[in-house]
Amino acid sequence: MSPNKNYPKHQQLAADLRQRIASGQWREGDKLPSESELCALVEASRGTVRHALATLRSEGLIAGGQGKPPTVAHTVPSQSFSTFMSFTEWAQSIGRSPGQRTVELARRVADSIVAEQMGLRADEKVIQVLRLRLLDETPAMVERSNFALEAGRLLFDFDSDSGSIFGYLREQGVDLSRGRHTIDAVAADETDAELLGVQVGTPLLRERRITSSRAGEILEYSDDRYLPQLANFSIENTSEHRAALTRVPNSVT
Repeated sequence: MSPNKNYPKHQQLAADLRQRIASGQWREGDKLPSESELCALVEASRGTVRHALATLRSEGLIAGGQGKPPTVAHTVPSQSFSTFMSFTEWAQSIGRSPGQRTVELARRVADSIVAEQMGLRADEKVIQVLRLRLLDETPAMVERSNFALEAGRLLFDFDSDSGSIFGYLREQGVDLSRGRHTIDAVAADETDAELLGVQVGTPLLRERRITSSRAGEILEYSDDRYLPQLANFSIENTSEHRAALTRVPNSVT
């Protein structure tokens, strides 16, 4: 996979380095080329190279620094908040092949949790999608999405086994611009266990997301459950641009 040329140079370089690690070209314990070698390899400035290496270091993909040459670390794939809205974009950014198998696509009355999260009346309907997401054909995440009828009705004309639902809806003009994410741990239920091939009660990493338009209209609520050995999450910020993180107490669900 070639890095997206629309991304800043340091992101393109970080994606290229991730792909080399994911493909096995660089294995655990291998030393990366020096900064000067990387500059020549990708025709980038030393600042760009250092920025890309800092990104990989923050994701746990490489170790070293402070005078020590960077080496490939042993880690699970980390999902950056920059690709948090799309499993497909994340998988491609780390050089992995995304996949999906749709279990259910249905129109039904929202349950109490979904109605509360989306600000719906108790009798309002949503479009629900249940999919198994794959990394290199390996089960990685169970995706439970609930879409407002305005957006979700478009999915009945889409092959949801073919790729990104968000990508398709955006192509149709749906304004999926803003996301609020909550990350916690949850025990696998019977559906999770069957789809992921684990025991009921196995700890999973859960990401719940409320997606809205630029105007603040809630269009989707999701409950995604990852195998923790296959994915984690990372966020990068600076002293000038701090991410808006909020720590909230867990609630019983």
